Amino acid sequence: MTTHPRWKQRPPGSTWGDFGANDQCGRMNLLTPQKVKLGMAEVKEGICFNLSLPLDLPGGNVLNPRRFPPVLRPTLRNGKPNLNYQLISDDPMCTDVISDDLIVMHLQYSTQWDSFAHVGSMFDVDATGVPQAVYYNGFKAGVDVVGPSDGKGAGIFDFLKIPRKSTSQAKALGIENMSERCVQGRAVMIDLHAHVGRERVNVGYDQLMRIIDQDKVQVEEGDMVCLHTGFSQMLIEMNGKPDGKILDKSCAVVDGRDQRLLQWITDSGLIALIADNYAVEAHPAQAIDGPCSGLPLHEHCLFKLGVHLGEIWHLTPLAQWLRSHQRNRFLLTAPPLRLPGAVGSPATPIATV
Repeated sequence: MTTHPRWKQRPPGSTWGDFGANDQCGRMNLLTPQKVKLGMAEVKEGICFNLSLPLDLPGGNVLNPRRFPPVLRPTLRNGKPNLNYQLISDDPMCTDVISDDLIVMHLQYSTQWDSFAHVGSMFDVDATGVPQAVYYNGFKAGVDVVGPSDGKGAGIFDFLKIPRKSTSQAKALGIENMSERCVQGRAVMIDLHAHVGRERVNVGYDQLMRIIDQDKVQVEEGDMVCLHTGFSQMLIEMNGKPDGKILDKSCAVVDGRDQRLLQWITDSGLIALIADNYAVEAHPAQAIDGPCSGLPLHEHCLFKLGVHLGEIWHLTPLAQWLRSHQRNRFLLTAPPLRLPGAVGSPATPIATV
């Protein structure tokens, strides 16, 4: 097997090294100019859909106790809040009124992209029998993805007293690598909600294939795939007060333990897998004996294949429009923030049909 500077062996079934020893874009490399043109060819009506939730949803921290809604504050100007600031107070000849603000935001609170630095795995990259904490293409924790060793350097507890410097950085695999590829091309909708409604269903390979066949969906290499479950629509209906007990029992999720489904992701050539639910896959995953990933689909996509995951997108209006027009393909434009070193990013995806 070919080796690379960071690893002597790669995970079975992975794409490590396939796009180059130092590749940080994974299957986004398959988003070629031809695939962009195929996406543009799906625009028939010129109608656009915003696929982002309002970024203050879901509301609270029910979905994830470590993630909180964004906090908006004005900037500071001459010791005063720089909101509705009348410049006449500084210069009697100025008539301007200025407002300027900042945001404290958990990057994966709402509609989001995962970078490859979001989920790694313990793997024996050096073939010594000793697993190491590594990410896609062998980039290493503590070397390529770095952060503080003390909890005082993490989280937001009293952000007025936090030093004005970053404490973590994905020196490799940061979300800016995805942003620089622009992320515009053909996307395909698989409408799980149309077949199972809001029932909590752990969708495996067989059921997914039946739905794909019934709806005449075709997924080709270089496509981005969206899974509509109706989960984000429920968040909107809950109006910022999500009911965790109801959500835990609602809407389809993908069975990350289903090896045939994971192999389909590999064989399909899809470059991004997107859902309107919390984690795309069932979380927690079904328990099995022995050491294993708690997020097997994340491990397969982010760690092995270099396939980005999109979560908590607002897909319902688009899915309904596509179904009513007997379509399932569209142009998707969905770059994350070009924020160097971040392991995830909010997104404002736009679908055009």
